[in-house]
Amino acid sequence: MKCTTLRRAGLSIVAAVLLTGVTACGGSGGSGDSDSSGSSGKGGEGSPRLSPVAALRTAEKSTDGADSAKVESTTTMGSVMSMTADGALGWGDGLTGTLTITYTGGTMADTMRQMGTTSMEARYLPDAYYARMGDSFAEQAGGRHWIRYAYDDLESLGGSSGAYLKDQMQNTTPNQSVKLLLASGDVREVGEEKVRGQRTTHYSGTVEVADLAEKNSSLSQSQLDELRKTLEQAGVTTETVDIWVDDRDLLVKKVEKGETTAGAYSQTAYYTDYGTEVSAEVPPASDTADFSELVKQQGAGAGS
Repeated sequence: MKCTTLRRAGLSIVAAVLLTGVTACGGSGGSGDSDSSGSSGKGGEGSPRLSPVAALRTAEKSTDGADSAKVESTTTMGSVMSMTADGALGWGDGLTGTLTITYTGGTMADTMRQMGTTSMEARYLPDAYYARMGDSFAEQAGGRHWIRYAYDDLESLGGSSGAYLKDQMQNTTPNQSVKLLLASGDVREVGEEKVRGQRTTHYSGTVEVADLAEKNSSLSQSQLDELRKTLEQAGVTTETVDIWVDDRDLLVKKVEKGETTAGAYSQTAYYTDYGTEVSAEVPPASDTADFSELVKQQGAGAGS
């Protein structure tokens, strides 16, 4: 594999692992056509009716306080990629957990095949995340199968977009999807619906992406300005968000959809088993390559 392919694959994995995390962009599923007048935003018979905003604020707090959950998602982005993810994530003390990510189509799947696999394990830890690649990658990386992406390196490698990526990777939790909808200023209750047999209340809204980045990050104004430019160049302006909340005020399903210059993107995510035990161990150092070092090595190789 050429060095440029290795570097491009590594950069793509940065974006892909973020997308597959609990605030990932996109999803298939849609908004449904239920009439919003048919149900309360809360609880069973006799419970006080809450406004959509009040109900979502309760759901945001409940989901945040649950600390962990099992996650299952499907993501597509134009012709670039389609993938599935399955695993468990915790957020009680920084983002931790393990996901198995499988690329099912698009150019990312083709790139992964060049590295010997279309499936990888991603481990999230408070200071970095790790992606386990195939044997073909290991042959190009001194026999090492894992890539380590330190969050502090993301900003230096990706500028304002990298800074936002770092911020989101370190602060991502399922309740961010609820915050996203609250920040939109456009929230409506669709109605009661069943999700995999559970009774839930469905909420929907449209989000201005650049405005969302400002409201849900700790970036400086100059970084935000650069990020808006990046989003505009990517063709990302708005996205629709749909969430389903159960009778315990916990998020059980999320769908996000939008458009980019690469095509339509979407993601559907399901959350179950809140409070589940989550573990993620640092891979052996002898089997791990640091992505920032790979970039430097490849840059030196390109200039020789």
